[in-house]
Amino acid sequence: MSNFSFPRPTDVAPRQVREVVEGACPSCGAGALMRYPVLSEGGWFMVVKCQDCLASVSRERWALLGHVRLQTDNIR
Repeated sequence: MSNFSFPRPTDVAPRQVREVVEGACPSCGAGALMRYPVLSEGGWFMVVKCQDCLASVSRERWALLGHVRLQTDNIR
């Protein structure tokens, strides 16, 4: 039997925190750029997208399992 106690989440639905990015969208000119992780057919990516027109500004490969970090992720 485990002695760990994990409280029940109070959020109704999970939320992904988005980081504001300075600059303007190259497609529509809006200043609504955000950086956040997404899962696509190629795996996890950290993207910067315009929140008005959803144009992708950048897309970089992220952690293999997304938010789950393995000790082997630190080996280079």
